[in-house]
Amino acid sequence: MDTFPSVGGGHCAHRPGGHHVGRPRHTVYARPAYTQGHVNMTCAPIDSPPVGGSPIQLRSTAFEDIARRDWDALLAVTARPSPFSRWTFHRAWWDAYGEMAEPRYLVGRRRGDDRVMAILPLMTRSHLEGTAGALTASTQRTVFMAASYHADYATLLCDPSDLHDVADAVARTLRDDPVDAWDAIDLRRLRCDDPALEALASAFRRAAPGWHVSLGREDVCPVVTLPTSGDWEDYLATLDKKARHEIRRKLRRAEAAGPVEFRGLPLDASAVESFIGLHQARWGDQGLFPPTPDGERSRRFLHRLTALEAAEGAAAQLRLGEVSVAGRVLASVVTFDDDGTCYFYNAGMDPAARELSPGVTGTAALIRDRMSAGRTRFDFLRGDEPYKYEWGAKDEPIGRLLVTRA
Repeated sequence: MDTFPSVGGGHCAHRPGGHHVGRPRHTVYARPAYTQGHVNMTCAPIDSPPVGGSPIQLRSTAFEDIARRDWDALLAVTARPSPFSRWTFHRAWWDAYGEMAEPRYLVGRRRGDDRVMAILPLMTRSHLEGTAGALTASTQRTVFMAASYHADYATLLCDPSDLHDVADAVARTLRDDPVDAWDAIDLRRLRCDDPALEALASAFRRAAPGWHVSLGREDVCPVVTLPTSGDWEDYLATLDKKARHEIRRKLRRAEAAGPVEFRGLPLDASAVESFIGLHQARWGDQGLFPPTPDGERSRRFLHRLTALEAAEGAAAQLRLGEVSVAGRVLASVVTFDDDGTCYFYNAGMDPAARELSPGVTGTAALIRDRMSAGRTRFDFLRGDEPYKYEWGAKDEPIGRLLVTRA
């Protein structure tokens, strides 16, 4: 038990979530499975009564043309928001990865009303099918949730009272696309308890009865429920006896070398480079930041996200930090924090400090710090790596909605 997340909780070749205490993480979607049989149908359905003609009109809009005030107002009332649906996250993603996909944000307004009622962040990505150079090769175009390669959660931004009308408008808009606009709609990263997931699935079934609409589970996010007392011993008491013993043993060994401390870092370029340095020390060319175009995009994304979040001041949700023993930095972490939940997005650690168990020591120091700040949830983000359950995490499923024409 000494693992540490890597970037982006679950996405990509290296990350936190596809991340992992210690493994790099950013998700690169493989070619979509366009058959219902490839989807694990385990999400519990949510009641979604049919609605009549939608009074909402949608327009495809460039991200740059969406007013920040409209985005923030909708995020504030959305049923299942997360830091990955913040304007800052999407802005940083397009600045770093804009050439990787085509943006298609559907912005909804009621007829006769200029007020923005909904935003569904989408993007289209093309995949080459078949053997290179083969006569049978063809390009498949798939619609995904925007920025979801590096996000662990995604959702539809709207007031819950408008959700069914908005979902209806989304399904009709995509149904009426030209045939060559897309080959599949593959919406991932929606929590299974997000009412938007079932609302969209039901809307597609109503709008196009002959299409294949599959709703299932994509992944899980293991989440720890922390005691409201904020007491470390109260938390340890909730763990399996063996896990509790291992955590205490490794912490005692680290503490014997000197004080174990977690320190929040300023949201600046120096802190980002410190994280990248430890991440690469652990993962090298298998990490997120190798000397390649992909590595440069990952670096640009994290720097840009940090700068944008720094500009948010007290409203920032991105957190950078480091864990040290006797002044020696063992681990560096990237998290998000919404005042109730700490989202463990990625980490790097010093491979030369193995005797101090940087994975366990770093995770323990981070959890203790967040408990002292009053947090009651610690989200390891996507991926069912065994180490997450040793910290008492329980699975919270992530859904996937796959739509193809008949």
